[in-house]
Amino acid sequence: MSSDIAKSLTRVLGNSYVLYVKTHSYHWNVTGPNFHALHNLFEEQYRQIWASLDDIAERIRALDEYAPVSARVMAEAANIEESDNGVPSSQVMLKNLVADQTLWIKDAEEALEAASEEGDTGTEDLLAPLISAHEKMRWMLKSSLAD
Repeated sequence: MSSDIAKSLTRVLGNSYVLYVKTHSYHWNVTGPNFHALHNLFEEQYRQIWASLDDIAERIRALDEYAPVSARVMAEAANIEESDNGVPSSQVMLKNLVADQTLWIKDAEEALEAASEEGDTGTEDLLAPLISAHEKMRWMLKSSLAD
């Protein structure tokens, strides 16, 4: 049923929005010996996440449902926690984003499975490359963690 798929996509959109805000915040606030590399990595990732928001919201609309109308509603739809208390160290930032990417991928894969079961190729075509992109983002974050 397209409303169930739209609901799953709303979770993916909420997760994407929260992940975008968190990654952008980390970009602004990262410090330490790997500042330049992490500052650039976070920027690359938040820009990529931002670019996907419109596509996800428009797919929800194509399914005849309304996309969230505020940051609050998007955060409520998300499984990813909105923010940290204070500014974490760069290593904690990386760990947080790896965990958030893992949750994003899990929820997107569930939405993809629901779309596949319903024969919704439009949603499948949207989600499959986004999942691959987030898997790559997670890999880059994990690879940046200190041993």
